[in-house]
Amino acid sequence: MSALADPTRRAIFERLADGPKAVSQLAEGLPVSRPAVSQHLKVLKEAELVVDRAVGTQRLYQLNPAGLDALRAWLNRFWDQALAAFAAAAESEGKQADD
Repeated sequence: MSALADPTRRAIFERLADGPKAVSQLAEGLPVSRPAVSQHLKVLKEAELVVDRAVGTQRLYQLNPAGLDALRAWLNRFWDQALAAFAAAAESEGKQADD
């Protein structure tokens, strides 16, 4: 999650949802340089949220399905806990109303 805490990294991550892109494509319209985009991609790659591959002289970056699955599972854990807590609170209120 810390890899996505930075707004520029989130923007890069979101741009990759459309498909693989080179650093130059990702840098277009961002308020940072290409080298800065490369550094952000390095952080996302270390977090296993993106992968890259060589295509000619470029590197194409894309979202890593395995990393997204792990992120989704982590978020789902909190969602499941929140739903369980809500159900417990609703049951408790229901029992108090019956008493």
